[in-house]
Order: sequence, then structure tokens, then C-alpha cells
Amino acid sequence: MTLPIRHVLLDIEGTTCPVCFVSETLFPYAAERMAGFLEARGEDDTVQALMAQVAQAWRDDPHPAAQALRQVAPENASSARQVLPYLRWLIQQDRKLTALKDLQGLIWEEGYASGALQGPLYPDVPPALRRWRAAGLGLAVYSSGSVRAQQLIYGHSNAGDLRGLFQHWFDTRIGSKQESASYREIVTLLGVPTGSVLFISDSVSELKAAAASGLAVLLCDRDNSSASPPDSEGFAVIQSFEGLDPDAHT
Repeated sequence: MTLPIRHVLLDIEGTTCPVCFVSETLFPYAAERMAGFLEARGEDDTVQALMAQVAQAWRDDPHPAAQALRQVAPENASSARQVLPYLRWLIQQDRKLTALKDLQGLIWEEGYASGALQGPLYPDVPPALRRWRAAGLGLAVYSSGSVRAQQLIYGHSNAGDLRGLFQHWFDTRIGSKQESASYREIVTLLGVPTGSVLFISDSVSELKAAAASGLAVLLCDRDNSSASPPDSEGFAVIQSFEGLDPDAHT
């Protein structure tokens, strides 16, 4: 028997805001400011801990290019300058290292606070979030970006501060978005039956993992006008949250 939906779990990139915001705005913004940020904030306990995590990940990274960088890294430089080459390489490779995500989140926090950055949510998203909360549904976010980065997007969005609409935030600390175990852990933390959670994402691989764990899923295909794009692999498809009743699409 199909359970009524009690919680909506949302991806961000390509689902509630354009993918290009991350790749064309957030990533370049952090990359351009990483060196200056590390030098200015390198004595902060939080930043020092994150740099230590980056240094350990670098030592453990088996990739030949990563190890080649170690051979030319400055030995007597500050900790910030020592890890900077690896951080830049991680950004170029779009690696999902949690410490990197946290450092980027700290840089973005400064950008949002200054007004240089704003979360460009799709126009149908804010009213849908409010409508679902008013209907008694719980809301959560699961993104490869850090929880800090998620809250910044929704806290400084083009529709104002929407953080209060969400009850839970999940990032890669919970596990990979392509692993079914991650979704089982999320459901446990939400404290609701597995089948009562709807996950909406633009990634088929993520939907496969979530569906394998028993979650209801919807493929969000913002760029395709077809009701069933060729790569949907049978998942129900939406192009917008406008008028979306989570129970009617599961």
C-alpha cells in the first residue's frame, strides 16, 4: 500500500536553483578568493582544522596528479600556502571533499553577507515550499554542497530568508548521494516511514539510490519540455513545482 507523503526531501542544483549558479558563480567566487581567505583567516581554529583535514586528504590521495603536486608544494610556506595547490586542483576536478566544501561555504558566507551573492531560486520554488509547509509536510535538503552552503542559498535567496521552512539539512557527511545507505540513514533521522518520504532531484543516479531504499521519487527536468525525456529511465518527471501535489505523483 502506498503511504501518504509526510516529508519532501529536495536536491538543490538543477532542482530548486539553476546548476549554472554553482558552476558559474559560486565555484569561481570561492576559487578567486581562496588564497586571500586562507591567509586572512588561517589562524582561526575552524579554518586550521579544515586545512588539516585537507592536508590529510592530500597525503592519502592516490591520484598521480595529486601526488605530483606534493613534489612541488612549498615546504617552508604557511599552512595556507601549502594546501592551496591541492585545493585548487580539487576545485578543478570538482571533487566532493567535505573540508573543501566547508571552506567554500565560509567564503560564500562572506559573499552573501556583503550582498555580492544571492540564491537564485526558480520562481515556482518559494510558493511551493510555503504551500507544502502549510499543508503539514516536513521539508529537508540533501545536497553535495555543505549544510552551511545550503543554508546560505536559502537564507539569502531572491525570495528572502526561507530557512525557517526546513526542518532538516543533509550533506555528504551522511554519505554519497549515489548510495542507498545514505537515504536509509536520512529516513531514520527524519523518524518517518520510508515510503512516506518523497525525494526530488534532477539526477537519475540519485533517484535510483533513493528508490532502492524505498523512497518515493520524482525526476525534476527543468530544461526538457518533454513529459518523459529519453534518459528518465521510467521515473515520473516534473518540470516545475507549480501546482505539485506530492501525493498525486507517487
